[in-house]
Amino acid sequence: MHATTPTTGELHQVILENLSHPVLMFDADLLLTYLNPAAEMLLTLSTNRLLGLPATELLPADSPLMTALLRAHDSGHAFSEYDIEAALGEQRPTTMDCSITPLATSDDKGGLLMELRPQDHHRRVAQEELQITQQQTFRALVRSLAHEIKNPLGGLRGAAQLLERELPAGELHEYTRIIIGEADRLRHLVDNLLGPNVVAPKAPLNIHQVLERVRQLVQAEIPAGVRLLTDYDPSLPELLGNRDQLIQAMLNIVRNAVQALGGEGEITLRTRAKRQFTIGQQCHRLVCQVCVIDNGPGIPEALQEHIFFPMVTGRAEGTGLGLSIAQTLINQHGGLIKCHSRPGDTEFCLLLPLGTPADAATTTETTP
Repeated sequence: MHATTPTTGELHQVILENLSHPVLMFDADLLLTYLNPAAEMLLTLSTNRLLGLPATELLPADSPLMTALLRAHDSGHAFSEYDIEAALGEQRPTTMDCSITPLATSDDKGGLLMELRPQDHHRRVAQEELQITQQQTFRALVRSLAHEIKNPLGGLRGAAQLLERELPAGELHEYTRIIIGEADRLRHLVDNLLGPNVVAPKAPLNIHQVLERVRQLVQAEIPAGVRLLTDYDPSLPELLGNRDQLIQAMLNIVRNAVQALGGEGEITLRTRAKRQFTIGQQCHRLVCQVCVIDNGPGIPEALQEHIFFPMVTGRAEGTGLGLSIAQTLINQHGGLIKCHSRPGDTEFCLLLPLGTPADAATTTETTP
């Protein structure tokens, strides 16, 4: 059997479908006639719901993208705009380059091809690589210090126990109990700093079952003024993970959000799929993104770059271990936690690979 040679149109379709940057096509009336998967992901809606919509419903009227589209439409000439600050769909404003090219169609009606190239991708990848490297270096340092701390702590505790047996007066035992109690507390603190040392077994699981368990646990704890909302993508496939570890990581993040709200506000658990997405240096064909979003006061800017380090906290009563442990657990799943915060809008996004990694040399993701 001979393989069928693809037509020119089919080849063009394959090329557009596999481009890592968003591409949209509009007809002469500025109605959307095509978008590739990267654009679909950027707009966070399915192709079926987007096709046929006018550009005015996809692009804000005051957006530089709309201005560029109208300019190319009216002039009939290709037009490019660089360093545009714009937002599409649920994405935050990002800096991107935009190219719009008039097209000649078979019915002699002009169309427009819009190509978007976000500039934040390489910056994001570099930041993630730095974050992963810093976490690994910091944890190696903590592990070295932990052994130096735990050995003398064991000696202190043992000596206090021996001393307690030799003391005749019962009231003096209170002092040895203080020594033993404080040694146990410090040992527990060091163990928490180290985080899980054993890679737990993994099995296929539904991330929404994990989130629903977390929601049930937190729902019983939150004040009456805090609302816990969900926004799930039911099409997400199963991922390979450890259920208990993922529940613990999510609990740490959601409980932090509850404490940040101070008794009143909203927390949203949102899931989305990301295609051709790079985590560190590894590109994955499909990634599960789980976001915990709250409308609290936000994280101080000075803390945001170090928020996942142990002992870093913005609360006087906090230990600064919850986020560090959560990051470690997600790292053990080949994933990463990112944070973006400003007053009224704080997001912690967990990125977990789905399936096997793609060839990083052939694909890169462009939408942060």
